[in-house]
Amino acid sequence: MSIKIAILDLYAGHPNQGMRCIQDILQRYSLRNQIPLVYQVFDVRANNEIPSTDFDIYISSGGPGSPLESEGSVWENNYFNLIEKLENINRNPNRVDKKHVFFICHSFQLICRKYQLGKISKRKSTSFGIFPIPRTADGQFEELFNGLGDPFFAVDSRDWQVIEPNEEKFEAIGAKLLALEKDRPHVNLERCLMAIRFTDYFFGTQFHPEADPVGMKEHLLTEEKKNQIIEVHGAEKYWEMLQFLDDPEKLERTQNQIIPAFLDQAIHALQEA
Repeated sequence: MSIKIAILDLYAGHPNQGMRCIQDILQRYSLRNQIPLVYQVFDVRANNEIPSTDFDIYISSGGPGSPLESEGSVWENNYFNLIEKLENINRNPNRVDKKHVFFICHSFQLICRKYQLGKISKRKSTSFGIFPIPRTADGQFEELFNGLGDPFFAVDSRDWQVIEPNEEKFEAIGAKLLALEKDRPHVNLERCLMAIRFTDYFFGTQFHPEADPVGMKEHLLTEEKKNQIIEVHGAEKYWEMLQFLDDPEKLERTQNQIIPAFLDQAIHALQEA
């Protein structure tokens, strides 16, 4: 049984580690489980490439820029049109081929805006680094987090955020808030929403569960990123990040758990159907 996966590239041509990491995870998963995975990359923002609904699994990437300024654009309208087609398939009791979608970072912000699950706002400063991700009460029971600590550690890289969860909208679609930004008692700011199970088939994270220590270190060592971090957070924070990557186990645990567990769930459902 060959599993077809569509990778929705929202990086708009910007250099990134995310696309490599996603493909690495898929290749390792296929080899480890002896399951043929066939994936295709669609450049959604730069080339307006949108897959059909014939794929089994969809992974929608992070990307640069504001999740608000694309509202009404051709690419975003086409993107949401695809999401709505997948939703309709999942709601149809006569369709056993349910469509599983994983939303990462920028994609997470877009889908939160679509469902009106919270307020989208620009952060006072860029969040970039490896941070503890505390779970909520619902997050304690999320299968994709099995084997991870509380908090667990993940890469966070963003200028935007989703805050102030709208409980009525969450309840209306049956969504569960699974993780929040770490508590900062000395800072009087809302905690960002970090992970949501939107439905049985749609899952998303504000952080980057695909990120690996090697790619993260390579990114940190670029002169541009080094200068940016030191300017915003100071040299001590920069060297602290690099030191953390010399002990990569916590980050590897997150990378080896969340997306592979999502694939397990999706493939199991397909095989059962």
